[in-house]
Amino acid sequence: MAEKAFLAIDMGASSGRHVVGRFDGKRLHLDEVYRFDNGPVDVAGSLHWDALAQWNHVRQGLRAAGSRYGKSIISVGVDTWGVDFGLLGRGDVLLGNPYHYRDSRTNGMIEKAFSIVPREEIFRQTGLQFMQLNTLYQLLAMKLSESPLLDVAETLLMVPDLFHWLLTGRKCNEFTEATTSQFYNPVRGGWAVDLLEKFGLPTGILGEVVPPGTDLGPLREGIATETGLVADVVLPGTHDTASAVMAVPAASRPGQRPDWCYISLGTWALMGVESPRPVVNDAVLKLNFTNEGGVGDTFRLLKNISGLWLVQQCRQVWNQAGRDWDWEDLNRLSASARPLVTFIDPDAPDFLAPENMPEAIRQYAVRTGQAAPEDEGAVLRCALDSIAMKFRQVLAMCEDLAGGPIETVHIVGGGTKNRQLCQAAADACGRRVLAGPVEATATGNIMMQAVAAGEVGDIAQAREVIRGSFPVQEYEPRNTAAWDAAYDRFTHSARGGE
Repeated sequence: MAEKAFLAIDMGASSGRHVVGRFDGKRLHLDEVYRFDNGPVDVAGSLHWDALAQWNHVRQGLRAAGSRYGKSIISVGVDTWGVDFGLLGRGDVLLGNPYHYRDSRTNGMIEKAFSIVPREEIFRQTGLQFMQLNTLYQLLAMKLSESPLLDVAETLLMVPDLFHWLLTGRKCNEFTEATTSQFYNPVRGGWAVDLLEKFGLPTGILGEVVPPGTDLGPLREGIATETGLVADVVLPGTHDTASAVMAVPAASRPGQRPDWCYISLGTWALMGVESPRPVVNDAVLKLNFTNEGGVGDTFRLLKNISGLWLVQQCRQVWNQAGRDWDWEDLNRLSASARPLVTFIDPDAPDFLAPENMPEAIRQYAVRTGQAAPEDEGAVLRCALDSIAMKFRQVLAMCEDLAGGPIETVHIVGGGTKNRQLCQAAADACGRRVLAGPVEATATGNIMMQAVAAGEVGDIAQAREVIRGSFPVQEYEPRNTAAWDAAYDRFTHSARGGE
């Protein structure tokens, strides 16, 4: 079989990359051809994405891929984070730079939403967990502030939809990304129009929802000429977690309940199980889990956990103060610190967007009756131990919702490079952890394109290819008694020290 090439544009919240996947029928080989920094821009006190800079990076990466692989690239697909969006006005004018999900305009917006529509009804219609960054609350914040943009908007495109439109000229809303909005009804299979109407939000801006694997057609003529690519644009699971879960190298067990869960580990940690249908019931509501769309007509029953964001923000503060620490420096610092001393709740509002993450961690410790971590290594160790304990807490929830034991925890994504956290996850959960592949999101993006092209039969076969293409590191639980003994202190801290 002749080798085929596919291009993934994998845009994360802190960096983006263009990755070419070469597939020979048995194994997948990845080649990163372009990488760029990404992140929020503070504009007069509001956090935005720099959409034009991102688009420029997308084009530069396309040129880099074209110069190296040219016409051998069959298709291109973009994945990004969830919930954020751009608005187009008359004549397809982009109405400003999209807001960043950590912008403070959504502070208190969930409570205001509940005063209009009860919490239970929002969940019944959407099956989504309640997070102030969800698209629903971003739009509600715009309405309540009387933003003029809502009055002139004609089209809402989630961030990956926006870039697919720029690439092809076709406007649509991809399924996995649409389900992060909290106004998509997973049971009915369409937009929750009546919910939006109760909030007085516009519904005419919503477009056609299309599944992963949809071929949007060729690149715009000018882009093809500029980049040397003669390729179609094919939708992956455009929400990066959907693509990452596609890349979980788990073996299928036909007719049996999966005995594994996943953690897509990066800035966020998304932990959950794969389900053939949405699960919208009182138990899911109580646990604040979410039903997000997956590839292959599946749903990701999961919980968002603040992941390596804590570590990233600590590093930023220290390096701005004159340090020059890379990730290995941080690993050495945390490894030298005593474990299981201080705990925080990684998902507490204190850590959503603090000006000084290390100080926020120390203040939380003091407020909850614990000793504040004194040095950088202790701060990092507190963060990592707390994230691992959160995994343990959510694992129990996953087992309750899945109706049986989970034997293996698959961790995928760039966070697998943090060996200390992977081992801590095994220790805290008392489960075998399989870590890898590292480039899970790009891999899942590429393999969805391969499925759409007919080069791979289905999702199960794609995962078989992934198992044979990338190394996986195994971590067995160690010293679980110490983690068991410390768990009550973690839950006490997570309750605010009450």
